[in-house]
Amino acid sequence: MVTVEVDPVRVESRLAAGQIGCPGCGGVLGGWGYGRARTIAGLADPVRPRRARCRACAVTHVLLPATMLFRRAYAAEWVWASLRARARGWGRRRIGAEFLVPAATVRGWLRRAAKRLEPIRVWFVQLAVTAGVDVMIPDGSGCPWRDVLAAVELATTVIRRRFGPVGLVGEVTPPRVAVVASGGRLRAPGWPGPQFRTPVWQMPFDPHRRDLRPCSCRDKTGQHRNYRRARERTVKPRAETDHRRGDRPSG
Repeated sequence: MVTVEVDPVRVESRLAAGQIGCPGCGGVLGGWGYGRARTIAGLADPVRPRRARCRACAVTHVLLPATMLFRRAYAAEWVWASLRARARGWGRRRIGAEFLVPAATVRGWLRRAAKRLEPIRVWFVQLAVTAGVDVMIPDGSGCPWRDVLAAVELATTVIRRRFGPVGLVGEVTPPRVAVVASGGRLRAPGWPGPQFRTPVWQMPFDPHRRDLRPCSCRDKTGQHRNYRRARERTVKPRAETDHRRGDRPSG
């Protein structure tokens, strides 16, 4: 999944010019049809995202506009507004009634965000420090929710100051900065963190590993517990005769 601008004409122009890169290998993406149309709460019209295929690794990606989050049926503006309301002290029922979202859905948003508020704050502070010069990091307010909002607003201010109020994905606002900086994975499990696995051809070769994906059955050294090391393996000598053909060993 790749986050792109809202205007589909600009997306097509960038695809034709080869200006959208593959997040996996860094290759060039080209047009590859369209995804299914979907209705997003908070957006006026249904969205039919563009699909693209990498010319190098042949992996397909869905190009989602900056107004949407990965695997979420609600607009990014609504999710951001719910976080701001939580920072003001609102509960899930009040937030759900305000935005016409089920309280159980809002509870899921808030619970997932509450488990990683500090990593999210650090992520956007690092983004602001990287994009700006002599950035003044705001002091803690005593509320983790407000600290996260302050970090996103700091990153938004720095990006506006350096690149202007209108960027590649449109107007530079805190919700769009949150979506673009997270790659649309602001509400996805495991973010912030490595968003893409290392390609298989860049991983160190290990003949004792059947699968290169992370596995809970491996020890601290990366060795699978169900397989012996090379020095522990023994190779049986091949029999001089083939018993399957009815031959018997001499003696």
